[in-house]
Amino acid sequence: MYQIENSGQVLRTRDKRPPFRLSRVRVSQTVLMLGLTSMFTDISAEMVSTILPMYLVLNLHLSPLAFGVIDGLYLGAAAIVRLVSGFLADRSHRHKEIAVAGYALSALSRLGLLLVGGVWTLLASVVLIDRLNKGIRTAPRDAMISLSSDRDNLATSFGVHRALDTAGAMIGPLIAFGLLTLTPGSYDSIFVVSLCAAVIGLGFLTLFVQNPSTATNEGADEREDAGGPPSPSLRAMLNLGRDSRFGPLLLIGAVLSLATVSDGFLYLTLQQRLDFNVGLFPLLYVATALIFMLLAIPIGQLADRIGRNQVFIGGYTVLIAVYALLLLPWYGVAQGIICLILFGAYYAATEDVLMALASVLLPEALRTSGLALLTTATNLARLAASVLFGLLWTWQGVSTAIWVFLAGLVIATILAAYLFASPRNRIAPHVA
Repeated sequence: MYQIENSGQVLRTRDKRPPFRLSRVRVSQTVLMLGLTSMFTDISAEMVSTILPMYLVLNLHLSPLAFGVIDGLYLGAAAIVRLVSGFLADRSHRHKEIAVAGYALSALSRLGLLLVGGVWTLLASVVLIDRLNKGIRTAPRDAMISLSSDRDNLATSFGVHRALDTAGAMIGPLIAFGLLTLTPGSYDSIFVVSLCAAVIGLGFLTLFVQNPSTATNEGADEREDAGGPPSPSLRAMLNLGRDSRFGPLLLIGAVLSLATVSDGFLYLTLQQRLDFNVGLFPLLYVATALIFMLLAIPIGQLADRIGRNQVFIGGYTVLIAVYALLLLPWYGVAQGIICLILFGAYYAATEDVLMALASVLLPEALRTSGLALLTTATNLARLAASVLFGLLWTWQGVSTAIWVFLAGLVIATILAAYLFASPRNRIAPHVA
Protein backbone atom coordinates (compact mmCIF):
# COMPACT_ATOMS: atom_id res chain seq x y z
CA MET A 1 0.00 0.00 0.00
CA TYR A 2 1.11 3.61 -0.55
CA GLN A 3 0.98 5.62 2.65
CA ILE A 4 2.75 8.78 3.77
CA GLU A 5 2.76 9.62 7.45
CA ASN A 6 3.34 13.35 7.16
CA SER A 7 3.81 16.14 4.66
CA GLY A 8 7.48 16.46 5.52
CA GLN A 9 8.10 12.95 4.29
CA VAL A 10 6.35 13.82 1.03
CA LEU A 11 8.57 16.87 0.56
CA ARG A 12 11.75 14.97 1.38
CA THR A 13 10.81 12.24 -1.08
CA ARG A 14 10.09 14.74 -3.83
CA ASP A 15 13.36 16.55 -3.23
CA LYS A 16 15.22 13.33 -4.17
CA ARG A 17 13.42 12.92 -7.46
CA PRO A 18 14.91 14.12 -10.75
CA PRO A 19 12.85 16.61 -12.72
CA PHE A 20 9.90 15.04 -14.51
CA ARG A 21 10.43 14.21 -18.16
CA LEU A 22 8.62 11.99 -20.63
CA SER A 23 10.20 8.54 -20.95
CA ARG A 24 9.81 5.72 -23.43
CA VAL A 25 6.42 4.09 -23.02
CA ARG A 26 6.52 0.35 -22.24
CA VAL A 27 3.32 -1.61 -21.74
CA SER A 28 2.34 -5.26 -22.00
CA GLN A 29 0.90 -6.86 -25.13
CA THR A 30 -2.39 -7.32 -23.27
CA VAL A 31 -2.68 -3.57 -22.73
CA LEU A 32 -1.90 -2.88 -26.39
CA MET A 33 -4.41 -5.44 -27.73
CA LEU A 34 -7.10 -4.25 -25.35
CA GLY A 35 -6.37 -0.74 -26.58
CA LEU A 36 -6.96 -1.82 -30.18
CA THR A 37 -10.15 -3.59 -29.13
CA SER A 38 -11.39 -0.44 -27.46
CA MET A 39 -10.30 1.71 -30.40
CA PHE A 40 -12.49 -0.12 -32.92
CA THR A 41 -15.32 -0.50 -30.43
CA ASP A 42 -15.21 3.24 -29.79
CA ILE A 43 -15.23 3.94 -33.52
CA SER A 44 -18.46 1.95 -33.55
CA ALA A 45 -19.95 3.51 -30.42
CA GLU A 46 -19.00 7.13 -31.09
CA MET A 47 -20.41 7.06 -34.61
CA VAL A 48 -23.76 6.54 -32.94
CA SER A 49 -23.41 8.52 -29.71
CA THR A 50 -22.16 11.70 -31.41
CA ILE A 51 -25.26 12.00 -33.58
CA LEU A 52 -27.74 11.26 -30.77
CA PRO A 53 -27.87 14.77 -29.19
CA MET A 54 -28.62 16.56 -32.45
CA TYR A 55 -30.83 13.72 -33.70
CA LEU A 56 -32.99 13.66 -30.56
CA VAL A 57 -33.02 17.37 -29.64
CA LEU A 58 -32.66 19.12 -32.99
CA ASN A 59 -34.43 16.62 -35.29
CA LEU A 60 -36.97 14.87 -33.06
CA HIS A 61 -37.39 18.05 -30.95
CA LEU A 62 -37.17 16.36 -27.55
CA SER A 63 -37.01 18.63 -24.52
CA PRO A 64 -33.71 18.91 -22.62
CA LEU A 65 -35.35 16.92 -19.80
CA ALA A 66 -36.25 14.03 -22.14
CA PHE A 67 -32.74 14.07 -23.58
CA GLY A 68 -31.35 14.14 -20.04
CA VAL A 69 -33.22 10.93 -19.22
CA ILE A 70 -31.90 9.16 -22.33
CA ASP A 71 -28.40 10.55 -21.80
CA GLY A 72 -28.55 9.45 -18.18
CA LEU A 73 -29.51 5.94 -19.24
CA TYR A 74 -26.59 5.98 -21.66
CA LEU A 75 -24.23 6.79 -18.78
CA GLY A 76 -25.66 4.80 -15.91
CA ALA A 77 -27.76 1.94 -17.20
CA ALA A 78 -25.05 -0.67 -16.75
CA ALA A 79 -24.67 -0.17 -13.00
CA ILE A 80 -26.00 -3.47 -11.64
CA VAL A 81 -24.74 -5.49 -14.60
CA ARG A 82 -21.24 -4.10 -14.00
CA LEU A 83 -21.26 -5.30 -10.39
CA VAL A 84 -22.37 -8.81 -11.40
CA SER A 85 -19.79 -8.90 -14.19
CA GLY A 86 -16.99 -7.85 -11.83
CA PHE A 87 -17.99 -10.42 -9.24
CA LEU A 88 -18.15 -13.26 -11.80
CA ALA A 89 -14.76 -12.29 -13.24
CA ASP A 90 -13.14 -12.42 -9.80
CA ARG A 91 -14.82 -15.72 -8.96
CA SER A 92 -14.06 -17.46 -12.24
CA HIS A 93 -10.77 -15.74 -13.19
CA ARG A 94 -12.23 -15.63 -16.71
CA HIS A 95 -11.81 -11.93 -17.35
CA LYS A 96 -11.36 -12.36 -21.09
CA GLU A 97 -14.41 -14.56 -21.63
CA ILE A 98 -16.73 -12.18 -19.76
CA ALA A 99 -15.30 -9.21 -21.66
CA VAL A 100 -15.83 -11.05 -24.96
CA ALA A 101 -19.49 -11.60 -24.06
CA GLY A 102 -19.95 -7.88 -23.46
CA TYR A 103 -18.22 -6.80 -26.66
CA ALA A 104 -20.13 -9.39 -28.72
CA LEU A 105 -23.53 -8.31 -27.38
CA SER A 106 -22.62 -4.69 -28.01
CA ALA A 107 -21.90 -5.50 -31.66
CA LEU A 108 -25.24 -7.27 -31.96
CA SER A 109 -27.04 -4.24 -30.54
CA ARG A 110 -25.95 -2.32 -33.65
CA LEU A 111 -28.39 -4.47 -35.61
CA GLY A 112 -31.15 -3.11 -33.40
CA LEU A 113 -30.32 0.42 -34.50
CA LEU A 114 -31.03 -0.59 -38.07
CA LEU A 115 -34.49 -1.85 -37.13
CA VAL A 116 -35.95 0.82 -34.83
CA GLY A 117 -35.78 3.77 -37.26
CA GLY A 118 -36.75 7.16 -35.84
CA VAL A 119 -38.93 5.93 -32.97
CA TRP A 120 -37.12 7.54 -30.07
CA THR A 121 -38.55 5.26 -27.39
CA LEU A 122 -37.25 2.19 -29.22
CA LEU A 123 -33.98 3.98 -29.86
CA ALA A 124 -33.67 4.62 -26.13
CA SER A 125 -34.23 0.88 -25.53
CA VAL A 126 -31.43 -0.05 -27.92
CA VAL A 127 -29.13 2.48 -26.24
CA LEU A 128 -30.03 0.92 -22.90
CA ILE A 129 -29.13 -2.55 -24.18
CA ASP A 130 -25.83 -1.28 -25.56
CA ARG A 131 -24.94 0.28 -22.21
CA LEU A 132 -25.80 -2.94 -20.40
CA ASN A 133 -23.29 -4.70 -22.63
CA LYS A 134 -20.70 -2.06 -21.82
CA GLY A 135 -21.34 -2.81 -18.15
CA ILE A 136 -20.46 -6.44 -18.77
CA ARG A 137 -17.14 -5.74 -20.46
CA THR A 138 -15.70 -2.67 -18.73
CA ALA A 139 -14.67 -4.02 -15.32
CA PRO A 140 -13.01 -7.23 -16.67
CA ARG A 141 -11.16 -5.15 -19.27
CA ASP A 142 -9.89 -2.65 -16.68
CA ALA A 143 -8.88 -5.51 -14.38
CA MET A 144 -6.88 -7.13 -17.20
CA ILE A 145 -5.06 -3.83 -17.75
CA SER A 146 -4.36 -3.52 -14.03
CA LEU A 147 -3.27 -7.15 -13.55
CA SER A 148 -1.03 -7.04 -16.63
CA SER A 149 0.85 -3.89 -15.57
CA ASP A 150 3.57 -3.00 -13.08
CA ARG A 151 2.08 -1.06 -10.18
CA ASP A 152 4.50 1.85 -10.67
CA ASN A 153 3.23 2.33 -14.24
CA LEU A 154 -0.49 1.84 -13.75
CA ALA A 155 -1.52 5.33 -14.82
CA THR A 156 0.75 5.04 -17.87
CA SER A 157 -0.80 1.69 -18.87
CA PHE A 158 -4.32 3.05 -18.47
CA GLY A 159 -3.19 6.13 -20.39
CA VAL A 160 -1.89 4.05 -23.33
CA HIS A 161 -5.15 2.11 -23.43
CA ARG A 162 -7.16 5.31 -23.26
CA ALA A 163 -5.07 6.96 -25.97
CA LEU A 164 -6.00 4.14 -28.37
CA ASP A 165 -9.58 4.15 -27.09
CA THR A 166 -9.75 7.89 -27.68
CA ALA A 167 -8.30 7.55 -31.17
CA GLY A 168 -11.42 5.52 -31.90
CA ALA A 169 -13.54 8.18 -30.23
CA MET A 170 -11.99 10.68 -32.64
CA ILE A 171 -12.25 8.54 -35.79
CA GLY A 172 -15.87 7.52 -35.19
CA PRO A 173 -17.33 11.05 -35.31
CA LEU A 174 -15.21 11.83 -38.38
CA ILE A 175 -16.72 8.86 -40.20
CA ALA A 176 -20.20 9.91 -39.08
CA PHE A 177 -19.52 13.47 -40.24
CA GLY A 178 -18.26 12.23 -43.60
CA LEU A 179 -21.25 9.96 -44.17
CA LEU A 180 -23.74 12.67 -43.22
CA THR A 181 -21.94 15.12 -45.50
CA LEU A 182 -22.00 12.75 -48.46
CA THR A 183 -25.50 11.44 -47.82
CA PRO A 184 -27.42 13.84 -45.53
CA GLY A 185 -29.86 12.06 -43.26
CA SER A 186 -28.50 8.60 -44.08
CA TYR A 187 -28.38 7.28 -40.53
CA ASP A 188 -28.65 3.64 -41.65
CA SER A 189 -25.25 3.86 -43.34
CA ILE A 190 -23.76 5.03 -40.03
CA PHE A 191 -25.29 2.04 -38.22
CA VAL A 192 -23.91 -0.44 -40.80
CA VAL A 193 -20.34 0.91 -40.64
CA SER A 194 -20.66 1.00 -36.84
CA LEU A 195 -21.47 -2.74 -36.82
CA CYS A 196 -18.42 -3.55 -38.96
CA ALA A 197 -16.07 -1.63 -36.64
CA ALA A 198 -17.50 -3.42 -33.59
CA VAL A 199 -16.81 -6.82 -35.16
CA ILE A 200 -13.17 -5.87 -35.89
CA GLY A 201 -12.67 -4.80 -32.27
CA LEU A 202 -14.14 -8.08 -31.05
CA GLY A 203 -11.63 -9.93 -33.26
CA PHE A 204 -8.62 -8.29 -31.57
CA LEU A 205 -9.89 -9.31 -28.13
CA THR A 206 -10.80 -12.87 -29.13
CA LEU A 207 -7.60 -13.68 -31.03
CA PHE A 208 -4.81 -11.79 -29.26
CA VAL A 209 -5.68 -11.32 -25.57
CA GLN A 210 -5.05 -13.91 -22.85
CA ASN A 211 -6.32 -14.00 -19.29
CA PRO A 212 -3.71 -12.43 -16.97
CA SER A 213 -1.79 -14.60 -14.53
CA THR A 214 -2.62 -13.16 -11.11
CA ALA A 215 -0.03 -15.27 -9.29
CA THR A 216 2.86 -13.20 -10.62
CA ASN A 217 1.15 -9.85 -10.70
CA GLU A 218 3.08 -6.94 -9.24
CA GLY A 219 0.13 -5.91 -7.10
CA ALA A 220 0.18 -9.03 -4.97
CA ASP A 221 1.52 -7.15 -1.94
CA GLU A 222 -1.58 -4.96 -1.94
CA ARG A 223 -3.63 -7.65 -0.19
CA GLU A 224 -5.43 -7.13 3.05
CA ASP A 225 -3.40 -6.55 6.20
CA ALA A 226 -5.26 -9.42 7.91
CA GLY A 227 -3.21 -11.89 5.85
CA GLY A 228 -3.93 -13.45 2.50
CA PRO A 229 -6.36 -12.38 -0.16
CA PRO A 230 -10.07 -12.11 0.64
CA SER A 231 -12.31 -14.69 -0.95
CA PRO A 232 -14.31 -13.22 -3.85
CA SER A 233 -17.93 -12.92 -2.74
CA LEU A 234 -20.75 -10.42 -2.99
CA ARG A 235 -20.31 -9.61 0.68
CA ALA A 236 -16.58 -9.00 0.29
CA MET A 237 -17.23 -6.79 -2.73
CA LEU A 238 -19.79 -4.65 -0.91
CA ASN A 239 -17.52 -4.45 2.14
CA LEU A 240 -14.96 -2.65 -0.03
CA GLY A 241 -17.12 0.45 0.38
CA ARG A 242 -16.25 0.46 4.10
CA ASP A 243 -12.53 0.00 3.57
CA SER A 244 -10.55 2.85 5.13
CA ARG A 245 -8.61 3.39 1.89
CA PHE A 246 -10.97 2.48 -0.93
CA GLY A 247 -14.18 3.79 0.70
CA PRO A 248 -13.16 7.48 0.60
CA LEU A 249 -12.03 7.09 -3.02
CA LEU A 250 -15.45 5.63 -3.85
CA LEU A 251 -17.09 8.65 -2.23
CA ILE A 252 -14.79 11.06 -4.09
CA GLY A 253 -15.61 9.52 -7.46
CA ALA A 254 -19.37 9.57 -6.85
CA VAL A 255 -19.55 13.14 -5.50
CA LEU A 256 -17.47 14.59 -8.33
CA SER A 257 -19.53 12.70 -10.93
CA LEU A 258 -22.73 14.08 -9.44
CA ALA A 259 -21.50 17.59 -10.26
CA THR A 260 -20.32 16.77 -13.80
CA VAL A 261 -22.24 17.92 -16.87
CA SER A 262 -22.46 15.20 -19.52
CA ASP A 263 -20.64 15.58 -22.83
CA GLY A 264 -23.89 15.84 -24.79
CA PHE A 265 -25.21 18.74 -22.73
CA LEU A 266 -21.89 20.56 -22.81
CA TYR A 267 -21.73 20.28 -26.60
CA LEU A 268 -25.35 21.34 -26.97
CA THR A 269 -24.49 24.41 -24.90
CA LEU A 270 -21.54 25.18 -27.18
CA GLN A 271 -23.76 24.77 -30.24
CA GLN A 272 -26.25 27.21 -28.73
CA ARG A 273 -23.51 29.73 -27.93
CA LEU A 274 -21.79 29.54 -31.32
CA ASP A 275 -24.92 28.84 -33.37
CA PHE A 276 -23.04 26.76 -35.96
CA ASN A 277 -24.43 24.33 -38.54
CA VAL A 278 -25.69 21.18 -36.83
CA GLY A 279 -23.87 19.06 -39.41
CA LEU A 280 -20.63 20.08 -37.69
CA PHE A 281 -21.84 18.79 -34.31
CA PRO A 282 -19.85 15.49 -34.41
CA LEU A 283 -16.63 17.50 -34.81
CA LEU A 284 -16.97 18.73 -31.23
CA TYR A 285 -16.39 15.14 -30.09
CA VAL A 286 -13.45 14.86 -32.48
CA ALA A 287 -11.75 17.94 -31.05
CA THR A 288 -12.09 16.75 -27.47
CA ALA A 289 -10.97 13.23 -28.39
CA LEU A 290 -7.89 14.61 -30.17
CA ILE A 291 -6.79 16.57 -27.10
CA PHE A 292 -7.52 13.56 -24.89
CA MET A 293 -5.50 11.25 -27.15
CA LEU A 294 -2.50 13.60 -27.22
CA LEU A 295 -2.48 14.11 -23.44
CA ALA A 296 -3.50 10.68 -22.10
CA ILE A 297 0.00 9.14 -22.07
CA PRO A 298 2.04 12.15 -20.88
CA ILE A 299 -0.49 12.94 -18.15
CA GLY A 300 -0.50 9.28 -17.13
CA GLN A 301 3.29 9.37 -16.85
CA LEU A 302 3.08 12.63 -14.92
CA ALA A 303 0.57 11.09 -12.50
CA ASP A 304 2.83 8.07 -11.93
CA ARG A 305 5.74 10.42 -11.34
CA ILE A 306 4.48 13.26 -9.16
CA GLY A 307 1.34 11.81 -7.59
CA ARG A 308 -1.99 10.59 -8.94
CA ASN A 309 -4.01 12.51 -6.35
CA GLN A 310 -2.63 15.86 -7.42
CA VAL A 311 -3.20 15.23 -11.13
CA PHE A 312 -6.74 13.98 -10.47
CA ILE A 313 -7.70 17.09 -8.47
CA GLY A 314 -6.01 19.24 -11.10
CA GLY A 315 -8.24 17.69 -13.76
CA TYR A 316 -11.40 18.74 -11.96
CA THR A 317 -9.97 22.21 -11.44
CA VAL A 318 -9.67 22.39 -15.24
CA LEU A 319 -13.34 21.34 -15.55
CA ILE A 320 -14.30 24.20 -13.23
CA ALA A 321 -12.56 26.54 -15.69
CA VAL A 322 -14.63 25.05 -18.54
CA TYR A 323 -17.89 25.79 -16.72
CA ALA A 324 -16.70 29.31 -15.96
CA LEU A 325 -15.91 29.92 -19.65
CA LEU A 326 -19.41 28.81 -20.61
CA LEU A 327 -20.86 31.46 -18.28
CA LEU A 328 -18.67 34.34 -19.46
CA PRO A 329 -19.83 36.71 -22.22
CA TRP A 330 -19.31 34.90 -25.50
CA TYR A 331 -16.62 36.37 -27.76
CA GLY A 332 -16.58 33.85 -30.58
CA VAL A 333 -15.01 30.66 -31.87
CA ALA A 334 -11.73 31.07 -29.95
CA GLN A 335 -13.55 30.75 -26.64
CA GLY A 336 -15.20 27.56 -27.85
CA ILE A 337 -11.83 26.13 -28.92
CA ILE A 338 -10.38 26.86 -25.48
CA CYS A 339 -13.34 25.07 -23.88
CA LEU A 340 -12.75 21.97 -25.99
CA ILE A 341 -9.01 21.93 -25.24
CA LEU A 342 -9.63 22.21 -21.51
CA PHE A 343 -12.38 19.59 -21.67
CA GLY A 344 -10.01 17.10 -23.31
CA ALA A 345 -7.34 17.86 -20.70
CA TYR A 346 -9.87 17.28 -17.91
CA TYR A 347 -10.67 13.81 -19.24
CA ALA A 348 -6.98 12.90 -19.63
CA ALA A 349 -6.28 13.87 -16.00
CA THR A 350 -9.23 12.12 -14.36
CA GLU A 351 -10.75 8.97 -15.85
CA ASP A 352 -7.71 6.69 -16.09
CA VAL A 353 -5.96 8.27 -13.13
CA LEU A 354 -8.97 7.32 -11.00
CA MET A 355 -8.65 3.69 -12.15
CA ALA A 356 -4.94 3.75 -11.31
CA LEU A 357 -5.69 5.18 -7.85
CA ALA A 358 -8.19 2.42 -7.20
CA SER A 359 -5.94 -0.36 -8.51
CA VAL A 360 -3.26 0.13 -5.85
CA LEU A 361 -5.87 0.15 -3.08
CA LEU A 362 -7.73 -3.01 -4.11
CA PRO A 363 -6.65 -6.58 -3.27
CA GLU A 364 -5.85 -8.68 -6.31
CA ALA A 365 -8.65 -11.16 -5.62
CA LEU A 366 -11.23 -8.36 -5.67
CA ARG A 367 -9.62 -6.10 -8.28
CA THR A 368 -12.38 -6.51 -10.87
CA SER A 369 -15.17 -6.24 -8.31
CA GLY A 370 -13.69 -3.09 -6.79
CA LEU A 371 -13.22 -1.38 -10.15
CA ALA A 372 -16.78 -2.37 -11.05
CA LEU A 373 -18.06 -0.90 -7.78
CA LEU A 374 -16.22 2.36 -8.44
CA THR A 375 -17.44 2.75 -12.03
CA THR A 376 -20.96 1.82 -10.96
CA ALA A 377 -20.97 4.55 -8.30
CA THR A 378 -19.64 7.17 -10.72
CA ASN A 379 -22.02 6.20 -13.52
CA LEU A 380 -25.10 6.20 -11.27
CA ALA A 381 -24.04 9.65 -10.09
CA ARG A 382 -23.68 10.78 -13.71
CA LEU A 383 -27.12 9.41 -14.52
CA ALA A 384 -28.59 11.54 -11.71
CA ALA A 385 -26.51 14.53 -12.84
CA SER A 386 -27.75 14.27 -16.43
CA VAL A 387 -31.40 14.13 -15.37
CA LEU A 388 -30.89 17.03 -12.94
CA PHE A 389 -29.14 19.18 -15.56
CA GLY A 390 -31.92 18.49 -18.07
CA LEU A 391 -34.53 19.42 -15.48
CA LEU A 392 -32.75 22.67 -14.58
CA TRP A 393 -32.30 23.58 -18.24
CA THR A 394 -35.98 22.94 -18.99
CA TRP A 395 -37.14 24.81 -15.89
CA GLN A 396 -34.74 27.78 -15.60
CA GLY A 397 -32.55 27.77 -18.71
CA VAL A 398 -29.05 26.56 -19.51
CA SER A 399 -27.19 29.36 -17.69
CA THR A 400 -28.88 28.56 -14.38
CA ALA A 401 -28.11 24.87 -14.84
CA ILE A 402 -24.43 25.59 -15.42
CA TRP A 403 -24.27 27.94 -12.40
CA VAL A 404 -25.71 25.22 -10.16
CA PHE A 405 -23.27 22.61 -11.46
CA LEU A 406 -20.34 25.01 -11.19
CA ALA A 407 -21.10 25.63 -7.52
CA GLY A 408 -21.55 21.91 -6.92
CA LEU A 409 -18.28 21.04 -8.64
CA VAL A 410 -16.31 23.60 -6.60
CA ILE A 411 -17.69 22.11 -3.37
CA ALA A 412 -17.08 18.54 -4.55
CA THR A 413 -13.49 19.31 -5.57
CA ILE A 414 -12.73 20.90 -2.20
CA LEU A 415 -14.22 17.84 -0.47
CA ALA A 416 -12.11 15.52 -2.63
CA ALA A 417 -8.93 17.45 -1.85
CA TYR A 418 -9.73 17.24 1.87
CA LEU A 419 -10.36 13.49 1.74
CA PHE A 420 -7.12 12.90 -0.14
CA ALA A 421 -5.19 14.94 2.43
CA SER A 422 -6.84 13.48 5.54
CA PRO A 423 -4.53 11.00 7.37
CA ARG A 424 -7.59 9.14 8.70
CA ASN A 425 -8.64 8.11 5.20
CA ARG A 426 -5.22 6.72 4.28
CA ILE A 427 -5.50 7.67 0.60
CA ALA A 428 -1.85 8.51 0.27
CA PRO A 429 -0.04 9.93 -2.75
CA HIS A 430 1.70 7.47 -5.01
CA VAL A 431 5.42 7.25 -4.48
CA ALA A 432 7.46 5.48 -7.14
